[in-house]
Amino acid sequence: MVAFSERRKKLYRIIFEADTPAGKAFDVALLILIISSVVVVSLESIVSVRRNYLQLFLVLEWAFTIIFTIEYFLRIYSTPRPVKYIFSFFGLVDLLAILPTYLSLFILGSQYLLVVRVLRLLRIARIFKLTQFINEGQVLTRALRASATKIAVFLGTVSLLVVIIGSLMYVIEGRENGFTSIPKSIYWTIVTLTTVGYGDIAPQTTLGQFVASLVMIMGYGIIAVPTGIVTVEMSRSDRANLTQQVCPNCHAEGHQADAAYCYKCGYKFSELA
Repeated sequence: MVAFSERRKKLYRIIFEADTPAGKAFDVALLILIISSVVVVSLESIVSVRRNYLQLFLVLEWAFTIIFTIEYFLRIYSTPRPVKYIFSFFGLVDLLAILPTYLSLFILGSQYLLVVRVLRLLRIARIFKLTQFINEGQVLTRALRASATKIAVFLGTVSLLVVIIGSLMYVIEGRENGFTSIPKSIYWTIVTLTTVGYGDIAPQTTLGQFVASLVMIMGYGIIAVPTGIVTVEMSRSDRANLTQQVCPNCHAEGHQADAAYCYKCGYKFSELA
C-alpha cells in the first residue's frame, strides 16, 4: 500500500466524496463550471454569435480547460490508485473533457468536441445525495449483466432470421423492385422488423407484400422480448440500501452502508481512515 498522507486523504474526500460540506461545495462548483463550458461551446457553434464574441469564447474556453486540467491532475494526485482512476469511466471522461482544446491547436474545429463535458453531469446524483438514483442505477446494472447472455442469444436468433428473410425477399422481389442485392434486402428487413419503415424500398409483388406484413407483425413481438428479459431480471435484483461511498482503489460507487470492503475489488475502506 502506497503511503497516503493526511493532505492527500483530505483532498481525496473533497474531490471524490460529497458527504462533507467542502466536498459538496466542490462538486456543485464543478457542476456549474461544466454547464457553463457546455453552454459556451454550444453558443460558439452559432455563426452569428461566434462572429461577434469570438475573442470572449476563446478566453472562456481556455479558462475552463485550464481549470479542468488542474482538477484532473488533482484527482490523479489525491487517489491512492492513480492508474485505476485514469482508466475508469469518469477518468476517461475527465480526460476527454480537456483534450479537444489542446487538439484545436493542431486540428481545426476539434474544440467542438468539448460538448463531451456534458457526460460529467452524471456526477449530479452523488452531488445532491440522490441515493435513490444510485440504488436504481445499481439495480439496472445488475439486471443488464444478468440478462446479457439471454439477450445475446436473442440477438443472434434475430440476426439469422433477418438474413433468411432478406434473402427470401431478394428472390421474391428481385432487382427490378429495388431489392438489388441480398445486403440491401437485409437492410429492408431490419428496417421493417424494427417497425422504423423508412419507405425507401417497398415490395411490389403480392407475395412480397404478404411477407412484409408478416415481418411487420413479427416486429412488434420481437421488440418486446428484450424488455421482458430485463424486467424479469430487475424484479429479481436485490434493492440494497446503497450509499455514495466511492472506492479509492477502483472508483466503484454505490456500496452498502455497513460495507467494510469494496464489492468490486475487495479494497478495505479502513485503509483510508
